[in-house]
Amino acid sequence: MPIEYFPPLMFAGLILVMLMGFPVAFSLSALGLGCGLYAVHRGWFPLAYLGNLQLSLFSILSNDLLLAIPFFTFMGTILEKCGLAEDMLDSMGQLFGPMRGGLGYSVIIVGFILGAITGTVAGQVIAMALISLPVMIRYGYNMRYATGVLAASGTITQLVPPSLVLVVLADQLGTPVGDMYKGAWGRLFCKSLCLRSTHFCSAASNPTMYRACPNQRAR
Repeated sequence: MPIEYFPPLMFAGLILVMLMGFPVAFSLSALGLGCGLYAVHRGWFPLAYLGNLQLSLFSILSNDLLLAIPFFTFMGTILEKCGLAEDMLDSMGQLFGPMRGGLGYSVIIVGFILGAITGTVAGQVIAMALISLPVMIRYGYNMRYATGVLAASGTITQLVPPSLVLVVLADQLGTPVGDMYKGAWGRLFCKSLCLRSTHFCSAASNPTMYRACPNQRAR
């Protein structure tokens, strides 16, 4: 097998292992080590290259900038367990619920706030889906549109500080994290405005699909 075909096969193997339900961290490490040993067996690079593995590991562990990633992930876990996200959605539901399509605005704004707290897309989308999707379906929102709003609100997390994507990019580019955050603010507000404008136009053009909620708790 030519070496040019090997990277696509590695990517396909990663998808296959993740679909089997293994944790991402163990999937990446096992697949990388296994592919490295296979490459050594094929003679694509010498075995001495694997000696740099521990050096790379300790260099990553000693990087102070990347220490922000597990702490932000831990913060998102605490936020999910304590119920703060659900309380915020309830508050936004009371504020925007009487408006037509108000739950959509609530999901977008709460997604913005959760992104600023957690910095992780997965935690924000999962928390919002568990909390808000049943409410939106109960009030007659289309399933495809409700899941689309949830997924779109999750993309805001990529730009709102403290985004883990921006932390990793700052480390790879050698740029201060503060500069990356400053550059993301304008695009962040522009994207949030576009999402709300799209939801407003959709609610205005299909008034029967986006009913207003009673002026009470949204769940």
